[in-house]
Amino acid sequence: MQVTSVGILGASGFTGAELLRLLANHPEFDLAFATGESQAGVAVGDLYPSLSAAYADVEFKLFEPSLLDGVDLVFCGLPHGASQALMPTLVENVEWVVDLAADFRLQDAALYPQWYGDVHPCPELLPKFAYGLPELYRSQIVGASAVAVPGCYPTCTSLAIAPLITNGLVHLDSIVVDAASGVSGAGRPPKPNTTFCTVDEDYTAYGLLNHRHTPEIEQNIATLASTKSSDVSVLFTPHLAPMNRGMLATCYLKPTGSQTTEQLLEIYEDFYADEQFVVVTDGSPSTKACLGSNTAHVTVRADERTGHIVAIGAIDNLTKGASGQAVQCANILAGIPEATGLSSIGVYP
Repeated sequence: MQVTSVGILGASGFTGAELLRLLANHPEFDLAFATGESQAGVAVGDLYPSLSAAYADVEFKLFEPSLLDGVDLVFCGLPHGASQALMPTLVENVEWVVDLAADFRLQDAALYPQWYGDVHPCPELLPKFAYGLPELYRSQIVGASAVAVPGCYPTCTSLAIAPLITNGLVHLDSIVVDAASGVSGAGRPPKPNTTFCTVDEDYTAYGLLNHRHTPEIEQNIATLASTKSSDVSVLFTPHLAPMNRGMLATCYLKPTGSQTTEQLLEIYEDFYADEQFVVVTDGSPSTKACLGSNTAHVTVRADERTGHIVAIGAIDNLTKGASGQAVQCANILAGIPEATGLSSIGVYP
């Protein structure tokens, strides 16, 4: 067995901590370094006591290029925008890069000023990145050297509706997505709107009409439908739920023909038959059923009364929505079984 040496940039955030948790039991990935600009010199176990048993002697470091010596793969868990400046150095010095931020997800560089507020500094690198949603884009990832891991909302939404889109069963210009995320999706640094007293016993919508995951969802739909993004219109409203982690997306679509719920569920079962990290359920997907796992739970209903299709997906926003999916992609890059180091089973209760 050949062990792959990996590093994590931005390991002190929640996605970085989740990567450390998953890598602790990964039989073929060996941690070479973990950086944390705001936590440099702090022991991993002091910031995250849950990781003490695995990383008793590991401290967060400041990044310097010499850390890349002998490293095969780097995970980037940096805030949006931060990996762009580092990426030219990374792609030249390591065999594989897996970026968890939004910096290389969008194929059209012109979308970055509109949705992220800044011009992309290295648009020439965008074509280099495969889109890291294996269930839908596995062929892109195999043989790639760089992967952009999807956002949690696009992951949950895309898996919930992909069978409808690829089979041409719904109109693309009138899709509505209501989705809710646990507070960990807002990151580790404290914010006024994510304190316990603010979030507890509250449920609120945010990013009204302009959430930055909207173009990513539309890009996915256009790709699956083999059409242009301009042909797709998604009204996306995210919500903050009073839970640590988890995500639920409820999607409303107008059908192009007549399908029953039973027919749609059969289409979903066939579409995901070979996917070990997608569960098609007759029931209503639950965030807790996905807790700590790399699995998405999806279902679908045809509503004859209103003439709509309702598709629902649930994931753990930190695992399948971020770090678990990153490890899944890294396994593909390294040519090892896709499920290595990952669980399809949630933690309950």
